[in-house]
Amino acid sequence: MKNNNELAKEALLKKASLGEDIDINDYNQITEENPYIENLSSLNNQDRNRMREAGIEASEEGRTGTFLQMDHSVVHESSHQEGLEIMSIASALEKYDWLTDYFGKLVPVDTDKYTATTHLNPHQGYFIRALPGVKTTFPIQACLFIGKERLSQNVHNVIIAEEGSELNIITGCATASHVKEGLHIGINEFYVKKGAKISFTMIHAWAENIMVRPRTSTIIEEDGVFLSNYICLKPVKSLQMYPTAKLIGKGAMARYNSIIYAHANSNLDVGSRVILSAPNTKAEIIARTIANGGNIITRGHLVGEMPNTKAHLECRGLIIGNGLVHAIPEIEGKVEGIDLSHEAAVGKIAQEEIEYLMARGLSVSEATSTIVRGFMDVSIMGLPDTLTKEIDKAIKSCGEEMM
Repeated sequence: MKNNNELAKEALLKKASLGEDIDINDYNQITEENPYIENLSSLNNQDRNRMREAGIEASEEGRTGTFLQMDHSVVHESSHQEGLEIMSIASALEKYDWLTDYFGKLVPVDTDKYTATTHLNPHQGYFIRALPGVKTTFPIQACLFIGKERLSQNVHNVIIAEEGSELNIITGCATASHVKEGLHIGINEFYVKKGAKISFTMIHAWAENIMVRPRTSTIIEEDGVFLSNYICLKPVKSLQMYPTAKLIGKGAMARYNSIIYAHANSNLDVGSRVILSAPNTKAEIIARTIANGGNIITRGHLVGEMPNTKAHLECRGLIIGNGLVHAIPEIEGKVEGIDLSHEAAVGKIAQEEIEYLMARGLSVSEATSTIVRGFMDVSIMGLPDTLTKEIDKAIKSCGEEMM
């Protein structure tokens, strides 16, 4: 049997399974270490502001814990609630022998050349775990930050919600204001145990020439709940992701919500897949996409493998000026007794809507911005107030940039 290094080297020879390819050799795999930061208030104002755009608060106000990685260095990790573990993935693997039963099991090393690169050139990542029955009082925040030009950041994250626990996580990915080009590869493995819940909100605030390749998979056990909210409103050169959740326990549920805005010269290939592999499971995928000069492929895939399962897929796209929105909804039923549905729509802003708002004193740009913000209504996500406020701020910022 081949070992992981052999599988990784083979995978490096493969093309990416989706969309455009990237020459990984164009990016630096080595950089100097950044010093540990005891107090995040010591961060410079520019970096703090960039992190804030991704939902990360240096003050840690309203946060249960923090993980911060800058380039390849873990510069801060803290937990402010008993029963919550937040640390680098390297520290976790050293501390827990059993973690090897989780690490790399949902996203195998030979999935593609990006997972192989992360295995051969690992640049940390985080481990977040809630012990049985522990529920976060406030969200945990985790930030993956690139501060060097043309750097490749290859991270592997493992998140475990033990039986009956609850994790609420905000992950913010961002670049320093002076960084224009780079590559981020993120391997994410989620484990939702019996009766547990993970609410995971990711906000991307990359630079206009950053290439991003997340590879994510989730397992949800009996009566477990997984809620994934993805927000990408800032310019990014290329984004390619297709996270998969598998419902393996009776009564499990998964929901993917995404709000995505494609600026000029952006190519975004995004989507979600849920496999319903146990009875009485439910799933929902809701996507709101806006193309303003950029290209978006939005995918959705529901697979019903057991009876008494129910799932719905909804993709809505909006085109402003030039741009492309290509919706690819798929539903796949394998047995009797399933209820899978989908709807997809792509359109433009109606002229009568703009004229209506202009008649009430708004300019054309103000009217357009108002309609777009309404289309990106965060209420579709059913989030707690703390997260709703964070995403509302990001959407408002996007609207201001449009004007």
